[in-house]
Amino acid sequence: MEFKRMTLLAGHYGSGKTNIAVNLAFSLKKRYDNVVVADMDIVNPYFRTKDSTEDFEKAGIKLIASRFAGSNVDLPSLPQEMYSLTDDKTCHAILDIGGDERGALVLGRYAPMIQEEGDYEMLFVFNSARPLTPDADSAIEVMREIEWAGKIPFTGIVNNTNIGEETTPETVISSMKKAEELCEKTGLPILMTTVHERIFSSLEDKIPNLYPLKLQAKIL
Repeated sequence: MEFKRMTLLAGHYGSGKTNIAVNLAFSLKKRYDNVVVADMDIVNPYFRTKDSTEDFEKAGIKLIASRFAGSNVDLPSLPQEMYSLTDDKTCHAILDIGGDERGALVLGRYAPMIQEEGDYEMLFVFNSARPLTPDADSAIEVMREIEWAGKIPFTGIVNNTNIGEETTPETVISSMKKAEELCEKTGLPILMTTVHERIFSSLEDKIPNLYPLKLQAKIL
């Protein structure tokens, strides 16, 4: 995958977008000096990019997140520092967007500036193993809600279908038909299919644009 200056990731809760955001940040760091992760997911998250703070610091990756991230306080507030994502054209940024229309509302504040620059990808993370996005039509419904709230249309699809540690190569292979149907109905490409690194070697010759993931450690 060729990275734009900003990569925006959005998907329903439990889709795995935050783990992808963390992995992509480390991939970016291998290419660019100035890498920023922005945690814009402020509504009842399962996992937070803030859980990877220590790893980011060691790698020299900057994290911008609400000071309430990881606490039991759920307020729709983001630090003023978020505007540096659009002001500083030297940074390459990964934005972790909220998982529904309410969570994506905060993106709308920055949408005009992001679109004006035009150097971005807005990626929908599709996990057909999740109960609310089992097929293309249900995924499209979630996509439209996020686009309406965030004011930025999606430009591509990430197939991240998995069932956690029980995921097998067959799980991923069987998901491709649904992911392809989603692409056909939206007119968007599958920019990558993500899999746990333990099964990557079993699939790399079978699925194009395959990307191996390390699992993010959850701080309790």
